Amino acid sequence: MSNVPTVVKTRSGQVLVAVFHGEMDYLTGPMFRTEFLDLLHSGDRFVVLDVAGVPFCDSAGLNALLAAYRYAKEIGARLVLAAVPDQLRQLLRITGVDEILDIYDSAQEAAAACEGLPRSGIRHPDPSL
Repeated sequence: MSNVPTVVKTRSGQVLVAVFHGEMDYLTGPMFRTEFLDLLHSGDRFVVLDVAGVPFCDSAGLNALLAAYRYAKEIGARLVLAAVPDQLRQLLRITGVDEILDIYDSAQEAAAACEGLPRSGIRHPDPSL
């Protein structure tokens, strides 16, 4: 496996699903942050981050997730996590982030939950973020 993280985007109804592979650490955290924000710039109301392929996450990766969550909230989008590996789930629990982010067992479950929500407009993103 390459050290370069990858993302594959698909659509499930009105939900954008992004499947990530690679470690989320101090080396890749900036790339993940950029990718997360780019996903939110797509204008999709619902974004699912499938992180089953993320074997490791440190504080830089966690900060990237939190920045994306804050930005999603700011623009009126919903960002959720799916298929969270044990190491990342433990990090989210220890830091209390699992109380902030919605976490689903699978991308399908997350997409189904998002499909059931009312669709409302996205506010224009702040380009300075």
